[in-house]
Amino acid sequence: MVDIAQQAAIHAASARDAGAARARIPLTAIDPGQWRALAQRAVEPNGYYLPAWELAVSATARGRSNASALPAFDGSSTRLIGLMPVISLWRAWKIPLPALVSAHPYGTLCSPLIDRDAPIEAARRLLQQAREAGAHALVLTDVALDGAAMNSLKQALDRDGLRPRVLSSYIRASLDATQDGETLLRDALGAKKLKELRRQRHRLEEHGPVVFEVARKPDEIGPALETFLRLEAGGWKGKRGTALVQHAGDATFIRRAVPALAETAQCEIVTLRAGTTPVAAGIVLRHQDRAFFFKLGVDEHFAKYSPGVQLTLELTRHLCADPAIASADSTASADHPMINPIWRGRFAIGEVLLPLRRYDPVVTLVHAAVAAHGIAYATARRAVRLLRE
Repeated sequence: MVDIAQQAAIHAASARDAGAARARIPLTAIDPGQWRALAQRAVEPNGYYLPAWELAVSATARGRSNASALPAFDGSSTRLIGLMPVISLWRAWKIPLPALVSAHPYGTLCSPLIDRDAPIEAARRLLQQAREAGAHALVLTDVALDGAAMNSLKQALDRDGLRPRVLSSYIRASLDATQDGETLLRDALGAKKLKELRRQRHRLEEHGPVVFEVARKPDEIGPALETFLRLEAGGWKGKRGTALVQHAGDATFIRRAVPALAETAQCEIVTLRAGTTPVAAGIVLRHQDRAFFFKLGVDEHFAKYSPGVQLTLELTRHLCADPAIASADSTASADHPMINPIWRGRFAIGEVLLPLRRYDPVVTLVHAAVAAHGIAYATARRAVRLLRE
């Protein structure tokens, strides 16, 4: 195994010629206009790979900066038809094998941008770019397993006699925003639970009129973002040291990304107030007809009124009333205790290995190494949870 790994490393080093350099380039080398145009034509929405968001992440976000890109162009080499932000397997998990991994865009969705007008060609060219960059495999993390982007990649692999390997998966909550909001909430939560939540809202009104606000305009979004950041830092994330504002690079990223996306109506911040006091706030991205619920912050002094749930109920009504939105991705973990009972749609998210060559022993090594890393990571997370209990 060591010999093969060393040979693979030598092969990767020998592939650093002009062609390989063109195959994998800095994200900043992608023309922003081409990137935005591709995002408009993407076969599957992904708000976290919009240029304003991912460029801000790659510029300063903690542990996520300096990502590369695999670009795919059409036959004329002038039209961008595919884009996959990536990092090396070594950088991702300290595994010394020639593979590339999805660059994590902070939000838990890494489905690449693939042109709906030429999905198979775009997928095929992305895979070829990865080969020319010296990779033997691609590892896509947090990809929609049954999404249009993954289906395009499957078809492209099938033409080469290759098949993707699902390494892990889980089921995530989503919202069917084409339904009537009140009907959806009643069916999801039941009359008894809704009555209890209304009672809590009435008690919250003792602190002042409860108002749901949506900040979209550039002059609104800055103050709303600062409100969100204060709420997030004042809660359990602040206590654990994981709030965005607690790390300079993360704070810079979010303060750059949110206003930039607001300029193109692709980000809004929702806030719930009791009188003049903000009790909950959330960041929502928009791409095509899909919304993405990025993060939620609450004032824990109002915990007995379930401010996070109250905000999510209002957000549900808001999205269902918007004809431009057909669905919303919770981008939450599996079995999330707050969002899962409210948003009853479900879809599969997973980690997938895409082999790039047939009968390649290096792919077997990559598979084994990534699987072992996943087992070790899961064991460590369980140990941390036990220590905190």
